[in-house]
Amino acid sequence: AVSEPTEQTSSSCNQAPAGEVWEIDFCSRPMLDERGKKVWELLICDPERKFEYSEYFPSSKINSGELKRAIGKLLAMPGAVKPDKARFFRGQMQTIITKALTELEIKAVPSRRCFTIMTWLEERLETVYKKDERFNDKSLSLFNLDLGAPEPLPDALRGEKWAFVQLPLSGVLDMLGGVDAGTMFGASFDLATANVDDLPKDMLIPGVAVFSRRALPLAAWTNGLDIAAVKADVDRSCLVLETGINQRWRYGSWRASPDAIEEAQNWEDCKQGMRGLHFLAVQPDPDSDELNGMWLLQDRTIPSI
Repeated sequence: AVSEPTEQTSSSCNQAPAGEVWEIDFCSRPMLDERGKKVWELLICDPERKFEYSEYFPSSKINSGELKRAIGKLLAMPGAVKPDKARFFRGQMQTIITKALTELEIKAVPSRRCFTIMTWLEERLETVYKKDERFNDKSLSLFNLDLGAPEPLPDALRGEKWAFVQLPLSGVLDMLGGVDAGTMFGASFDLATANVDDLPKDMLIPGVAVFSRRALPLAAWTNGLDIAAVKADVDRSCLVLETGINQRWRYGSWRASPDAIEEAQNWEDCKQGMRGLHFLAVQPDPDSDELNGMWLLQDRTIPSI
């Protein structure tokens, strides 16, 4: 029989979960068991990383029933609180993860806003997997997002004008105060979870501002999306809004010219210089002090494990 490996052997949890949101990853790791089969692992944490759970699985037990059992065991811990939803970023595991979570009455959210667990995975590659005697670098599964061409944007999500903008990081964080307080549409995250908390507060962060006379309903509709990133696609002369795991939308366009191409490329370069940190804002017009929606975003590479 194949023995279940550990950390070094079995499951590990630092404390009972209590948050409203989880992040989950359930995938093979760059380790081979005694029969040469890939070792799988379940990782669960909250966005603040106050709790962390890990459990290894043999490749013969990769199904929604085993995943439901493991999550149920975690929820049975004294003091454990069931979350409202759980995010995951691997589309190929969507069926298994969604079935297990749905049966446990937890909303499954396909999302690339899994900053904490992505950072944790990158750490574990160096601190756990590579130090395990079963590590095999040839079994690294290079994970690639299947991103197709952007689709036309639904009318309800379309603004009237837009602009590339920049704001100091301190200003961006101040503007996100309404989101954190629940008084404004949008989304934020702790900079430390995405490894960008060391950026100077006076550093200029690139963003896109969208203007509309119906800014409030536009912000409400936009808030229904799980926004991953905004990209300036120089080849297509348009902005691309990326949502969920692999959805892409034509979000705005410009008339191709040397100046427009340079501005778009400079914006993308600035974003990469900020380790992918950027933002999306929705407001009535460029001269208005009113802000109806603000989303803090990070365009980052998905962990290749």
